[in-house]
Amino acid sequence: MKILFMPFLQMPTGHHTVADALIRSLESRIVNVQCKKIDFFSYADKLLEKAFRLTYLTWIDHSPQTFVWLYRNFVYPSKSTKHFNWYEIKFLDKMDSLLKEEKPDLIICTQAFPSFLISRLRSSGVSTPPVVNVYTDFFVNRLWGLEGIDYHFVPDQYIKAELAAKHGINPQTIFVTGIPIDECFIPRSENKFSAPYHILISGGSGGLGDIQSLSNTLVQSKDFYFSVLCGNNKKLYKEVFSLKLNHIKPLSYISSRETMNALYNEAQAIITKPGGVTLSEALNKKLPIFIHSSLPGQEDINKDYLLDKKLIYDLDQNRNITEQLNDFFQNEQEQKLWHKRVNSYLGQINDPAWHKILEIIIRTSLKPHIYHDIVSMSKSTS
Repeated sequence: MKILFMPFLQMPTGHHTVADALIRSLESRIVNVQCKKIDFFSYADKLLEKAFRLTYLTWIDHSPQTFVWLYRNFVYPSKSTKHFNWYEIKFLDKMDSLLKEEKPDLIICTQAFPSFLISRLRSSGVSTPPVVNVYTDFFVNRLWGLEGIDYHFVPDQYIKAELAAKHGINPQTIFVTGIPIDECFIPRSENKFSAPYHILISGGSGGLGDIQSLSNTLVQSKDFYFSVLCGNNKKLYKEVFSLKLNHIKPLSYISSRETMNALYNEAQAIITKPGGVTLSEALNKKLPIFIHSSLPGQEDINKDYLLDKKLIYDLDQNRNITEQLNDFFQNEQEQKLWHKRVNSYLGQINDPAWHKILEIIIRTSLKPHIYHDIVSMSKSTS
């Protein structure tokens, strides 16, 4: 049994994090499975992928307004404009070649571009194995392939309803799995918050976001101490470390999921940017989420979506940060309402994504031995 996972770009993004989490879950349960992760962009053109990656990081840093305009007008609205010939000319043949080389039994797309290309291949009559779209943000942008895609894993019931109503997708092929995260991030109990409050500050694995400016605004208080997750950003680590403040501790890149889970368990809240996977992890851990900044494009949309549902809080950069945190920690009524909203969100998740994949494998496989190769269908952490 061979499962092909398709994220995008050679950089640590949620597309890769979700793929890696699913691979770990499946490999722990299927004896003879081969899970392979391929960044299609690098497969098609390594030099172009590198140039695009570097341009993207520079672009969002130096001209976020133009990136937002491009994203909002050409990527985000879920309209049926799928005839991007400049994509097809270069990449469709490459995708066809990749699938013929790899011969997967199941394809799982954790990013829109591979899904779009496979959908176009199928619409032109090319036969492929079953395809799963795993959406890693709290919306579906227009680049995702929808026509001919067999299964859709969505964050919540609202997005399921949108796919069914606006795009005519069979609801029986849409599963509310949440944004997939590693199994180690087990929900914690609804502990009452008490000082001193341990607050995580995260900018993602790349340490992106204006964390340096944020750190400078954190007034020392006996009620708060902060752990700054700097990721791979060594410059940020040095800058925070150089502050020499007892209540602010920088942490370099954390590769251990168990260590990250322990930090989540110790923390009283997280200040972060609205990446889909980080938000999903924090919601699953029932950790209050405060947004300090967002990258243009998908993170802005994630933020607006969850703010509307009152699952996260937006920090006012013109107000004292600790005062805004105290607004939450001193308000027991708001804490109860927030817990109620989070429990409602988590309650709509029917099954974890890996569990639905096992069901799909059993349902669609023509190989009778596959069921016997599956060690466990248990929903608990193995």
